[in-house]
Order: sequence, then structure tokens, then C-alpha cells
Amino acid sequence: MFRNRPIPVLLAGTMLATFSMPLAAQTRQPVTDQAPPAQPAQAPVLPTGDVITQINVVGSQRIEPDTVRSYLKLRPGDLYTAEKGDQAIKDLFATELFADVTVREASGVVTIEVKENPVVNRIIFEGNKRLKEDKILKEIRLAPRQIFTRSKVRADVARIIELYRRQGRYAATVDPQMVTLDQNRVDVVYSIVEGSKSRVEQINIIGNEKFKDGRLRHEMATKQARLTSFFSSNTSFDPDRLAYDQQKLRQFYLTQGYADFRVVSAIAELTPDKRDFIITYVVEEGQRYKFGDVKVESDLRDFKPDFAKSIVPMKKGDWYNAKQVEDTVNGLNETAGLLGYAFAEADPEFDRDPEKKVMNLTFRLAETPRVYVERININGNTITQDKVVRREFRLQEGDPFNTFQVKRSKDRIQSLGYFQEKFEIDQKPGSTPDRVVLEANLEEKPTGSLSLSAGYSSLERFLVNASIEQTNFRGLGQSLSASVNYSRYSKSVELGFTEPYFLDKNIALGGNVFRRDYNSFNFINGNQRNNTYSQVQTGLGLRLGVPVTEYTQLQLRYGLSKDDVSLDKLTYYTNGQCDPLLAGRYLCDAIGNRLTSSLGYSLAYNTTDNGLRPTKGNKLVLSQDFAGLGGSVKYLKTVISADHYTNLGRGFVVNFSAQGGYIHSFEGTRRDASGAEVDPVRLVDRFYLGQPQMRGFDIRGIGPRVQRLPYKYNSDGTPAKDANGNFILDPTRKTLLADDSLGGRAYYLGHIEMQIPLGSGARELGLRPSVFVDIGSVFGVKRPTTLTLPPGSAALTRDILDASGNKQCLGADGTTLSVRPASGTCPTGTTNYAQTIPAFSEVFLGDTPKPRVSVGFGVNWNSPFGPFRIDIAKALVKYKGDDTQLVTFNVGTQF
Repeated sequence: MFRNRPIPVLLAGTMLATFSMPLAAQTRQPVTDQAPPAQPAQAPVLPTGDVITQINVVGSQRIEPDTVRSYLKLRPGDLYTAEKGDQAIKDLFATELFADVTVREASGVVTIEVKENPVVNRIIFEGNKRLKEDKILKEIRLAPRQIFTRSKVRADVARIIELYRRQGRYAATVDPQMVTLDQNRVDVVYSIVEGSKSRVEQINIIGNEKFKDGRLRHEMATKQARLTSFFSSNTSFDPDRLAYDQQKLRQFYLTQGYADFRVVSAIAELTPDKRDFIITYVVEEGQRYKFGDVKVESDLRDFKPDFAKSIVPMKKGDWYNAKQVEDTVNGLNETAGLLGYAFAEADPEFDRDPEKKVMNLTFRLAETPRVYVERININGNTITQDKVVRREFRLQEGDPFNTFQVKRSKDRIQSLGYFQEKFEIDQKPGSTPDRVVLEANLEEKPTGSLSLSAGYSSLERFLVNASIEQTNFRGLGQSLSASVNYSRYSKSVELGFTEPYFLDKNIALGGNVFRRDYNSFNFINGNQRNNTYSQVQTGLGLRLGVPVTEYTQLQLRYGLSKDDVSLDKLTYYTNGQCDPLLAGRYLCDAIGNRLTSSLGYSLAYNTTDNGLRPTKGNKLVLSQDFAGLGGSVKYLKTVISADHYTNLGRGFVVNFSAQGGYIHSFEGTRRDASGAEVDPVRLVDRFYLGQPQMRGFDIRGIGPRVQRLPYKYNSDGTPAKDANGNFILDPTRKTLLADDSLGGRAYYLGHIEMQIPLGSGARELGLRPSVFVDIGSVFGVKRPTTLTLPPGSAALTRDILDASGNKQCLGADGTTLSVRPASGTCPTGTTNYAQTIPAFSEVFLGDTPKPRVSVGFGVNWNSPFGPFRIDIAKALVKYKGDDTQLVTFNVGTQF
């Protein structure tokens, strides 16, 4: 008889810690390599030489005996030997299906006794907090309903430890345990002790003379653990990053002219407490080189060396720069690609002269045929139709190959927003050397959204939003949307549809219908909000877009809307008329219905690399709208905006933005009810500026406004006067009786904002910070007629009416109200229910083009309870009447 002995050894060093949690009435056994208990002494090996007459299989449950025999080299009629019996055991163990195998032979009858490996019932992880189960399960070999083997357990333990090491947790241990169940099943339990994260405590560099340690550490991906690196994940030790940093050091020195630089050694050592690492690099800088003779040799017919030489930026005597050489190679290749040579490659040849410390360089462009596009393949689009992608290609089958057009096609396809972020168009050889196949390998992402959200805003207070949107409707690139928004100060319903290629022509046709209800408000008594006018707008819009050039788009639009501007009659009316003493002449002038019929256009020039999240490029838009094709208002509104995006590298992106606008009225002179001349542009048509466009200021917090100020009073209740006998106003914000923004006919606004990259740990949290500077102003409104109600004036009280417009009487209890009799006299025991109007004086402020300036920083955070945005901005330059606000935030959640 021959029986297996040692069971394969699990990784030593993983059995350092065990966290056991007993399962009901079951015993958990460690999965170890120790040999099974000693077996009874086996009978001596029988003499060999018998001819095999029969092979019996004993002990198999799930596996058929014929299957067991198929794994053997023993066959009836063969001569049985001890070596063949030993080989049979090895063959069966190699299948990893059996936990034990015994081979016996007697008088030509061979008996194979097997004990099958159990089946895995489930995989259990204990102690894992930093790595979720779904991430570990994707990496290990064992899975439920598979055959349990110790080799797979060993491999799983090693893989789990490797996953933790990639997170910088070198103290992590894994203790595999097995719980035996009935029907030859087992639960496999991986008990994990994650340990603390091993950080890089110190980075030492030896041998550097030309650059300081701090300058070289700046080039590395690995950072030293410091308080300032709290959000960075690059402070953890990673062997792969160690090799990457060596390459980064070499790249840096090569850009500075040190062509002989090399890293002699890189050693990572654990600190005495076994928690952190100290990394030491030993380097040799070598000599610094300059460029010598720089030549270009071209065998391409249309790519002459003289022309190619004009593309080469480096000159003789410049410091050698390997990055500049690499960029030149790419530039030469791209230029050759513009001429149709898709497979042209500029090969740099170096001739180093150590004595003169110069690097002679020759770029060689070997002869290659001009290439044409043979075929365009589009793969991976299961929903989006091929024509949606093909119409964005700037090349067609049969066209000469052009690298610029290929890149432009990539940018246009990516700007659709239907596919993955990192998308490339691959170039593959065609059927002949002068043919190329362009292949777009797409990975679609969801383009439809259905959301119901609620949140809180510092501007709108509580708000609710419900919307449904599909930007790739039916896979044709059509956009369909519907939304409902509700908050304390605004409500809206809107439906929209856009067909980007009407009748399969490059013409975008779309439209929308909407209803918007907006309640304007001002601030009184400090931060107390007071509703002023209400604007209800109902309308529709039609738009038509056509390309003018590759980067220029023209959009025509028509809009028809009806506006109803009203004031609360109980608050602002007297005897059925808007009362200027209560509302101000400017608000009384704004009320009424009007119909606006406008025709407009937008001319947009856009070279940004991505329409969704641009990192480089420019965008310039000119828009004009003319109202007067029918309707009751006539004006021309002009707005110009410009954006420039610059990628500074390392994730820093700067956006320079500027915009401005002006509205001109064709209605001529307008007068209010009192006959006074008023601004020809109505209140609701003007420009407004403030939060959120101008951070650091409140909503509509900049520009022309009217403030209603009370008078100061002495302690005895008499009005305070100055030395000249004039009444004194109290201009403090906390005493304002009204603060109404009037808007302006002109405005300008500028931003400089830089996105700040964070480590991968912060990115996983969804943190995207930025710093910004805002500058702007709104101005140019005709000075309104202001009112004054001095102390002692006769018009100090007004009757308060009920909802039906009846005057009221106030009961003796101070709360009971009743309708005043027709005689106009309240019954005995009641009094006239009236409102006292405090004395006031209105002042006109803020109508100046002088700039307001604010600086600050903001953070977007995809928090567990929804998107969160906070801005902290300080108004550096402001003027009298402006309303500032230091902190604004917006938070919501989906349910």
C-alpha cells in the first residue's frame, strides 16, 4: 500500500494572528500543512510482477469511478509494479480533486481508495475594513461550489496580503481556517488582521551635488509623511512606486542635460518599530551636456529636411533636454501625419562627445508610402448607432490620412458624453502598405438619468427637484428632458427636446416649453427676508444650430413668453392702487402683464479639448436677442463671453473667464403713474449680479439699489437732529426698512479659477477644491424717483384690509378681527386695525462701473449623503450698498 504523506505547505508567516468567531455548533479548524495523524502500519509492499486483471475504485462520491480511472496510466493487462502504483498516487493528487489516495494490489486486482476534497460552501472574511469583500472576491481563486484545495488557499492568502501591501499595509496577516460541514462541504474563513499603514518616514538621496534633496523629492511620486500630506495617499510605501520614482529621477536629470545620470541603488528599510520605511537613493549625476549639431534627414518626398529643420526647437549650444528630443520626435511624426504619412517615424540618433560635453543629434525620417484611410471600424457601441459616431469623424474612407483630423475626431466623439473618459482612435495597418484602418473601440456609459432630490441651499433654503433626462435618446444622439423644481423663492416646470442632426444633416433643431414662478425678495432688519414682487413667466423657445466652420457654430433662436409681475395687494396697495409709500415707485412701475417676442442668435467659437470638462482650449460666444417682433417690449440685448483653459500639468487646470453685456431699449421715454421719467428697460429685463456668479456677495448683492432708511430717535422718542436742525438717518444694515436691487443695463464679470489636484485618497472621497478671484460690476440704470416720509408727517398710518379688501376692527383682546361697519367707525370696545408706517428716506446707491473684487476657495465633495459645494469668499473691494456674504453652500441628497 502507498499513501500520501505531507500535504502542501501554506505560506509561513501568514499564521501570525487568528480572530475566531465560532459558527453554530461547528468547529473551525486551521488550514495547515501538518501531516495527517499517523496511520496504522501498512502491510509490506507486495511483490510486484502480477498482471492487472481489474481496477476497482473505492470511496468516490461525486466523481464517477470511470473518471478516476481515466486519470491513471494503469490499464488491465499491464504488469503492476511498485513504481506504477506510486505514479498513480501522484497522478491523482495532481488533479487536486482528492484529499487522500491509497493504492493496493492483490493477485492482479488493483484497488484505488480515494477521499475526495470537500466542496466550498461559502467564503467568509473577518476583520477586513479597508478592503471590502467584493474587491477581495474578484482577486482570489476559491469560490463557492468549487473544489477545496490547499494550494488554492495558499494562493489566496498570498494574494490578499499582496492587496494589502499595495495599500501600504505591510503588517497585514491572514489566517485561513476551515469549518467542516455535512455532505463533505466546508466554509473557508479568512481571518484578517489589517495592521496600520506603513508610511514613508524619510527619503534620503546620496550623491546629488547639483540639486538639493527637496528639489529631487518634488519630482517623485512618493512623498514623505508630513502633516501637510494628510490627504495624499502617496505617503504609503509601494515597491512599484519605488521603481517609478527612479525613472522620474532619471527623466528629471535628462531634461537638465545630465545624459549619464543613473541611480546606483534604491533601498527601502523598515524603521526599528517595524511601522514605517526609510528610502535611500544613491545616484551618480555625471557630466552635463549641451546640444551639438542638430540635423534632420528625411527620405519622404514632401517632407524636405529644410522644412523639417524649422520644426526642431533646439539649437546648438542649448543644454541637452531629453524631453525636448521626445517632443520633437512626436512633432515630426505628427507633421508627417498631416502630410498623409501615417506610419512615418522620426528616429533620433545620438553622437555623444564626452570630451567636449556635447550631444550631436540627427533625426532620420525613413521613406514610407503616403497612407489613405481604407476603413473605419466602430466597436463596442451596443446602444449608440454607428452613424452617430461616424458623423463626428473628420475623415472618411478613401481620404488621405491626417493625424490632426484623427485627433479632432477623437475630441468630438469624446465631447458627446456617451463614452468612457479615456478614448483613443487606434491606427492599424490596412490590406496594403499605403492603407490604414482606423478603429474606435468604445465603451458606452449611461446617458439617461432619473432623479428625485431634496436639499438645502443658502440662497433658496429648502428645495426639491425632480428630473428625467436622456442625452442619447434611442441611440440617435437626441436629447430629451423634463424637470420640476420647487423652493421657497422659485418654482419651474420645463420640457425640452433637441435633434442634433435634423434629417441626417448637420443641423441641430430643438425647442422647449416652460413655466417659471419667481418671488423676488429684499433684506430688512438685518438678515430678515421680505418678499417683494412676483414674476410668473410662461413661454416657449425654438432653436436652430448650424456649423459655420470646424470650430464655429451658429445658433438661431426664437422665444415667446408672457410675464405677469405683481405685488401683494394686502401689503403694498392702498385703495386698490399700488402705494409708492409702501412699495416704492420703482416696484409700482414694474407690475403688469407683458408679452415678449424675441429673435436671437449665438455665434460660438470653441477649441476646447472636451465639451464636458475642458482642460485646454478657448471658447468665445457672441449672443444677441432682439425683442420687438410683436409683443409689448422692444430691446436689443448683447452678451459676449470668453473662456481660456490652460493645463499646467500635474492636474492643475486654470480657467480665465470674462463676459459682459448691454441691453438697449427701443421704447423711448417711459413714465410712471406720477408722470416721472423712468428707465426705459423694465426691472425684470435688466442684468443682475451677485451670488452665485460673483462669490463673496449675496444674491443680487451688487449694483444699483434703493435702500429705505429709518430716522434716528432720542431716548425720549423725539427725532434726533444734527447741529443744523436736520433729521438724522440710521444707515446701519440692521435697521433697513427695505433693500431692493434694481439691476442694470450693463455688466461685466471675470473669473480666474484654478483646480487643485489632490492625492488618490482625496479623489476617492470625491473632493475637488479650487481657488478663485472674481471681479465684476453691474450698472447703468436711470436714477429712480425716491421718496421721503419725514418724522411728524400726516401719512403715518394705513388701514389693514382682509382678503376681500374690507377694513377691519381689532378686538379688546388684541387678536380678534372683525369687518368695520359701513359707517367707518369701529364699535365700542374695538379699535381701528391699522399699520403705522415709520418715517423713512430712500437713497439710491451702487450705480457705478467700478469693479468689485472677491477672492476665495471652494470645494466640491461627493459626500455619502449627496453632492456638496461650499465656497468661502472675501469681498476685497465693495461699495456702499453692496451686500456681502462670506460662506455659501449647497447640499442635497437622492432618495
